[in-house]
Amino acid sequence: MSHISTTAPYAANAAEHTILRSFQSAQQGRAIWLAASTFGAYILLTAAMYVTAKISVWLTLMLAIPLSGLIVRVFVFQHDAGHNSFFRTRKQNTALGRACSLVTWTPFVYWRRIHAGHHGVWNNLQRRGVASEFYTDSMTVAEYKKLTPLGRWLYRFTHHAVIIHLLMPPVVFLLVYRYPYDTPKSFKAERRSAFALDVVLLLLFGSLIHFFGIKTVLLVHLPSTMLAAIIGIWLFSVQHRFEQSEWFNNDDWSPANAALHGTSYLKLPRLFRWFSADIGTHHVHHLRPSVPSYRLVDCHEACEQTMAPVTTLTFRSALKAQSFTLWDEDAHRMVPYPK
Repeated sequence: MSHISTTAPYAANAAEHTILRSFQSAQQGRAIWLAASTFGAYILLTAAMYVTAKISVWLTLMLAIPLSGLIVRVFVFQHDAGHNSFFRTRKQNTALGRACSLVTWTPFVYWRRIHAGHHGVWNNLQRRGVASEFYTDSMTVAEYKKLTPLGRWLYRFTHHAVIIHLLMPPVVFLLVYRYPYDTPKSFKAERRSAFALDVVLLLLFGSLIHFFGIKTVLLVHLPSTMLAAIIGIWLFSVQHRFEQSEWFNNDDWSPANAALHGTSYLKLPRLFRWFSADIGTHHVHHLRPSVPSYRLVDCHEACEQTMAPVTTLTFRSALKAQSFTLWDEDAHRMVPYPK
């Protein structure tokens, strides 16, 4: 069945176009402070965990929770750097992205290429099936009904929330990103990015293990990194797969329409906003990828008319979003699996 979009084409008045463009520039002083304070907090908290590891395992594990939040925040900065939006120059953004990769375990240049692909395929029915889109991809109700009983069971099993949101994220960040599995040999910069990060991480953690022992290093870094991966994937996933999220055919798809009708505004409490660096304002990011994360909320609030069609999710409604798993082309919305 061919889906015909009922969504009106994106349009914004000239005044709001001007406002949108005004947010597409980095604020150098602010960016330097945000990067320095975040990395400083990460280093101090990590050092504190090495101290508490000799006192109490449980205290160290408790500190892993805020440390995971800092890793998520650093990842959003790396994400900004991939769009060349955090700082004013490409050179500065590349330097930041590579520094962030030591915290996130994510090779910067390699991931930048993967993520650039995401901005060209999300919520496009004809461009599904990309491996790196496992956390946002969706099958239509008609496609699901055509599957055999075994096929339906396999689809539901592989797309279960426990698999996608709990088990897969740590595997991706800790293991999959160690090798550029989907990168042609001709993409030398991306491949070097992955292998160079592996070597640096090996030297870094080899040194830490030498001085502190493998048990302490694992206690300090493994729980926080795994939890950060789970939180990070959930944050990106829930803003693409929710009940009101709309999917488009090629003829109807455009970055602007998909941003306003296929991504959400996740309104989080202030503390969670800080740790997630306002990536919950995801619709603005997709509408204008060059807006840095620290200006997303201001941009949203300054362009009320443009942002009016966007679905707002609260933390509670976002937790329910994972139950909407299939795109219903007749109802024009995401729905749960048929009973």
